[in-house]
Amino acid sequence: MAVTIIGDKDFEKVPPLKNKVLRINLNSNIYGTFAEIGAGQETVRHFFRAGGASGTIAKAMSAYDKDFSDAIYGVEDDGRYVTEKRLKKMLSHEMKLIEDRISRYKQPDKIFFSYANTVATIDFAKKYKGHGWVGIRFQITPEGDFNEIILHVRFHENDARLQQLTLGTLGVNLIYGAFYKHDNPKKLLKYLYDHIDQDQIEIDTINFSGPQFEEVDNRLMSLQLVKNGMTEAVMFDAKGNNILPAALLYKKNILALRGSFRPVTKVNMDMYKKSLAMFVEANRVNEKKTEVIFEITLSNLRAQGDIDEEDFMARARLLGSLGQTVMISNFKEYYRVVEYFSNYTKERMGLVMGANNLVDIFDTSYYRNLSGGILEAFGKLFFKDLKVFLYPMKNQQTGEYTTSDNLKVHPRMKELYKFFKHNGKVIDIENYDPSIADIYSRKILSMITERESGWESMVPDGVAELIKSRNLFGYQPDTLLESKK
Repeated sequence: MAVTIIGDKDFEKVPPLKNKVLRINLNSNIYGTFAEIGAGQETVRHFFRAGGASGTIAKAMSAYDKDFSDAIYGVEDDGRYVTEKRLKKMLSHEMKLIEDRISRYKQPDKIFFSYANTVATIDFAKKYKGHGWVGIRFQITPEGDFNEIILHVRFHENDARLQQLTLGTLGVNLIYGAFYKHDNPKKLLKYLYDHIDQDQIEIDTINFSGPQFEEVDNRLMSLQLVKNGMTEAVMFDAKGNNILPAALLYKKNILALRGSFRPVTKVNMDMYKKSLAMFVEANRVNEKKTEVIFEITLSNLRAQGDIDEEDFMARARLLGSLGQTVMISNFKEYYRVVEYFSNYTKERMGLVMGANNLVDIFDTSYYRNLSGGILEAFGKLFFKDLKVFLYPMKNQQTGEYTTSDNLKVHPRMKELYKFFKHNGKVIDIENYDPSIADIYSRKILSMITERESGWESMVPDGVAELIKSRNLFGYQPDTLLESKK
């Protein structure tokens, strides 16, 4: 039995947020619990105040004391409370109580939900603005399987009371979206910011699961977060699972490789392998505590106009098949990438790039938005003892390789470039493979679309097979072409 939706005409004179709450409270089938830790009972407060809550709220609680919380939900191995694992335990525990205590015989039409959040708001010193996990487990039909929406937020307001109010609004939006917008996850994402400004709170991770979301690829949902301006960057692992950036990068050494990866080539993998070996040796770091990130900028995804989601997924799948962690960002400038990583780690950092990319870094037009111009950008880029690992670029006409020694920048930038080079900030990648110097992604892409042979040898092992099996980047086998005729 589906949720009975009460018409908008019944609430024309009701404030929008209260409208959402009443549509839930006055739906006789929706019934569940609220468990909120760390910022008061800000979400359930809306439901109590709107009226009609007795038919919706089975229980509301806040286990603030750590011992009480551990007694209810169990002790975490790492001793932390504001984690995804803790949130999932809360959702599971509260949902089990509903099923155990509410008789299906007496309430055959009820659809259950469990909403929970575990957050830490801004500290007294206002140095740590806080973050939290928010989620809902819910049914669409009575006795149907459960679905989940779980997200991570970072607070940007400088007042604990304001953060609490924002969290309460977000909670209402999430619950409303789960029941009334679950058939369109992209719209559901946008509705999470109803009555909330984007500078108030950031959603940097979200995952949909359950039978209702079987067709949802959470990587595409991550892309929407960046595309909609809800966060600056998202990350996912080789298996396609969304990763909380803070959890992956915390106290790690980071080596980042930016590119279009359309498709990923043997050159990309040579850059990665050779630079990683040099990064570990040059910085004397533990490779096991080093994360390699393949970054794709949103501007790169928009290179052909509007973002093509199929094209994005093709790149993500190929990088995932090679075991790589992918980051999607809206950072056009490299210094912003370094600033972002610096939020999570103070350890060593490295950027891998081709010679042409390094020339772009010394282009002053990139930094017109900064009052300090290129000097401010370089101060942010290199102050963390960051190193640039430079992959040589072959001149197709002369056959000459461009390295850090013969790199040509604007005359006004020449002395600045020399300064960074002589101070060991720019390091040439050694032992590169000259046999693949003529490989370019755009060339491979053209060969694929024009159905030319030979591109298969230009991509890493297994990539060509994946492109062909999934018809990626416009690839069309002969059988498909024949069927179209």
